Amino acid sequence: MAGITLFDYQQKAINNMKNGCILCGGVGSGKSLTALSYYYLKNDGDVSTLLGGDYITMGDPPKDLYIITTARKRDTLEWDKELIPFLLSQNPENNLYSNKVIIDSWNNIGKYSEVQDAFFIFDEQRVVGSGAWVKAFLKICRSNEWILLSATPGDTWMDYIPVFVANGFYKNRSEFIREHIVYSRFSKFPKVDKYLNTGRLIRLRNSILVNMDFDRQTISHHEDVYVSYDISKYKDIMKRRWNIWDDMPIENAGELCYLLRKVVNSDEKRQVALLQILEKHPKAIIFYNFDYELELLKQLLKCNGNCGGCCGNEDACFGEVAEWNGHKHQPIPESEKWIYLVQYNAGAEGWNCTKTDTIIFYSQNYSYKIVAQASGRIDRLNTPYTDLYYYHLKSRSGIDLAISKALKEKKKFNEGKWVKW
Repeated sequence: MAGITLFDYQQKAINNMKNGCILCGGVGSGKSLTALSYYYLKNDGDVSTLLGGDYITMGDPPKDLYIITTARKRDTLEWDKELIPFLLSQNPENNLYSNKVIIDSWNNIGKYSEVQDAFFIFDEQRVVGSGAWVKAFLKICRSNEWILLSATPGDTWMDYIPVFVANGFYKNRSEFIREHIVYSRFSKFPKVDKYLNTGRLIRLRNSILVNMDFDRQTISHHEDVYVSYDISKYKDIMKRRWNIWDDMPIENAGELCYLLRKVVNSDEKRQVALLQILEKHPKAIIFYNFDYELELLKQLLKCNGNCGGCCGNEDACFGEVAEWNGHKHQPIPESEKWIYLVQYNAGAEGWNCTKTDTIIFYSQNYSYKIVAQASGRIDRLNTPYTDLYYYHLKSRSGIDLAISKALKEKKKFNEGKWVKW
């Protein structure tokens, strides 16, 4: 049986990896294969297998393998496919070895807090803060070997606290805060004013961060498509602070931003712009934020004929429409023409698509991380496309411009800071 051929940058990353490290690679860089290759070598596998040679078995039994990932990656069996070249499987009948292989979601991490002497791969950064997931993560790390995979490991030093504690750099969260954080005296809630001794923090981060540097073969084309909106309705809501849909006062900044975005995102000109893009791209992924956008898109793309993909009018039909959100988990269509409607929070990560070169962002998301993850769904190592097209529908309304500015600066848009309430 042929071995697993790695790219040079993956081999370099493996050589720098160690227990407790963060494998940091952009979306589509092959972190999963690299992580499994590291596990393979740690359990007496042979490097020649990773260079394309015949498969050489690990020591039997290798350590039990636990992969904690997103619910979507678990459900779509993405990790199961990555395990095949290593002759590993969750199914004991298909597993060459007598070890245990478990793939589960972050929601169930607490089930494995008592596991000992195993190897854990934590896929996608979820250990932020001090909640139940972090507590289970820290308990697991004390008794097992582990690595963490992430495309965006942390925006602030606070994001690194759980990983720093798990590596033994600090006893607990309190010690980190005591040594490095000064809180603002003038904020009503805990707000970091500045960090102390950042030189040490940089050294600690560099000691565990393993970057996967690789040159993408794809060329990403991002185009901002500006569309108009109902300015009078927008100004009326902004001035009167009145919910024109429910006919009642707006209660907070979050509701005001939601309603302003509803005015902007529901405008017919935005829908027309979307249809014009789809005329050029027969297969496209559309990301959206809100349920009202989903209903609008479904109605807009609805085929009125009784067809199994096309009603006979090629120009009027956009083919099969499928969804991935909190309500439906449908697969990507296989037809010649299709639209895949994906809600940002539900589907920005944990799946790949090499069947199209087009993503349309119908509305903007507040988080640049989520936008980057969403963009990576089609930017994969094995994509057959060289040119990838990303269309960002937006207006020149105050809220859209503010969101765009935050994303450009790689910050998360803050409603409370933008609106004077």
